[in-house]
Order: sequence, then C-alpha cells, then structure tokens
Amino acid sequence: MRNKLRLWYETYIGIIIPNYAFFSLIFSFIFNSCIYTGTQILMKNAKHYNLTTAFDIHVPFIPEWVIIYIVCFLFWAVNYILITHEGREEWFKFAAGDYLSRIICLIFFIILPTTNVRPEVIGNDITDNIMRFIYKVDPATNLFPSIHCLVSWFSYIGIRKSRIVSGWYKKFSCIFAIMVFVSTQFTKQHYIIDVIAGVIIAQLCLYIGRHTQLYKSIDKIFEKINIKVFG
Repeated sequence: MRNKLRLWYETYIGIIIPNYAFFSLIFSFIFNSCIYTGTQILMKNAKHYNLTTAFDIHVPFIPEWVIIYIVCFLFWAVNYILITHEGREEWFKFAAGDYLSRIICLIFFIILPTTNVRPEVIGNDITDNIMRFIYKVDPATNLFPSIHCLVSWFSYIGIRKSRIVSGWYKKFSCIFAIMVFVSTQFTKQHYIIDVIAGVIIAQLCLYIGRHTQLYKSIDKIFEKINIKVFG
C-alpha cells in the first residue's frame, strides 16, 4: 500500500515538491499559522504596546497596496517550493532557519505584545472593501516582528544563490519582497520597526540554519515520517 502511495506521489506531485520535502514544507505553513493565531488567542487580554515612530505617522494610508499584501501569499508558496528543489541538504538548512525564526517570533509575541491604531477606511471600491475585510479578520496584534516581511525576505534570500532559478526571477523576488515591505506600511498593517526586525531575524536564522548542524535533526524527524507514510 505504501509503495503504491509513493509511486502515486512521485508520478503526480513529486515533480512539484520532492518527496523528502513534502511534510516539512507543509509543516512550515502549519507551524507559522499556529504560532500567529495561537499567540493572538493566548495574549488576547494582555497589555499591548504601540511602537509608533515619527516616520510611521507621516506614512500615508494607501489601501491599493493591499493587493501586494495579499498576492505575497502566492509568492511565498512558489518560492518555498522552488527552494525544495535546491537539494535535500539545502532545503533542510533553509527549513531549520525558517522554523527557528517562528520560534523567535513566538517569544516576541509573548514578551512584547504589540498593536497599532488603524485608520478608518472610508472608500467603497474593491481595495477599500478588501482592506476592511482584512482589518476585521486579522486583529491589530503580533506586529513585531512582521511575519509578512520575514517570510517575504526568506523567499528571496532562499533562492538568491540558487543555481537552478533564473537570474530575472531572483531580481523579481528581491523587488517583490521590498514591495511587500512597502505594502505593510501603506496598509498600516505594520510599522517600520516591524519590517526591520523581520528582515534581521530572517537573515540571522537562515545563517544559523546554513552554518550549524541543526538541519540534520530536522531532516531525521521528517525522514521517519516519510518512511511511515511512503515506506
């Protein structure tokens, strides 16, 4: 049965996501969601700090940038999948850094709960309505560091030195990641300190993932899962 499942996977999905990376890739997104949503629930009644700076006060509210803010979810998925094709060792080094970054976010979300004051959305076009929806479903918490910026920067630096990704796409990924940073400012979803922290944590964690043996332990865990599922 497991051999049939493995054959089916390699035939239909393996060309997109290598077998060795499937569960660890899925876990990356699940882990991210659990930490983000879980800490919002856990810290719901805690005191939240507003880290507004003079810079943030002068940044205008431009709801049209919400399109970039939303499209980046697709950007993350595409780039993380591309990184799985860099090879088993490189992928698990990246995954190690990725997981570590979320643990750091978890710590900050607990010891330094943050919030901001969102502007009133007064328009009624499509971007205004999308903005209102996001404000409704996503509380103004867990701002520092910005996971949006952190994951977007991971998506770029994960392929920056790739030998299989085209040069034009590397440049696009860098530009798009920066556009995501800008979108978090114009949509008032984050302040500038959140962006800076997200980039620094991404850089630091990927460095640790690539220069320590942490990835080997993660590889072993998911290899056991792979064996149980695929044989």
